[in-house]
Amino acid sequence: MSQVKANSTVVVHYTGKLEDGQIFDTSEGKEPAEFVLGEGRLIPGFENGLIDMKLSEKKTITILKADAYGDVVKEMIQEIKKTDLPQDMEPQVGMGLVSKGPDGQEINLMIAEVKEDTIVIDGNHPLAGRDLIFDLEVVEIKETATA
Repeated sequence: MSQVKANSTVVVHYTGKLEDGQIFDTSEGKEPAEFVLGEGRLIPGFENGLIDMKLSEKKTITILKADAYGDVVKEMIQEIKKTDLPQDMEPQVGMGLVSKGPDGQEINLMIAEVKEDTIVIDGNHPLAGRDLIFDLEVVEIKETATA
C-alpha cells in the first residue's frame, strides 16, 4: 500500500481549527488540496503530519505554533498616523493593507486597532502565536517520477 513520503504529491481533504474549535480553513465542500511535499509551501507541522499516512487514512494532528506560524513578533505591530493612509480610506479593524518594504517586497498588514488619530497595524500572520489542529484525510498519493 502506498504511503506519503518526502517529495510525494498528495491530495488531501483537511479542516484547520483553533484550540477552541473555531474553523479557520477547510476543504470541505470544495475540491481537496493538492501539494508536493518538500516545496516549502506548507507549514512544517502540516507536512510532517502527512508523512507515512496511507491512502484513505484519516487522522487529527496538533501543530504547535513553532511548527506553524511562530510567535507573535511585537516589532511587526506598529502605530501609524491616519494621515499616512489614502484620504478616501475609512480604516476598520480587520481590514487588510499592503505595504512595500525597502526592498520593494509587498508586506500584508492588518488593522488591529483604530484610534482617533492613529491606527495600529499588525504584520504578523493572523495565526501567529496559535497552536493549530488539523483533521486530515489522504485522498490520493501520486507517485513521483524519478529521473
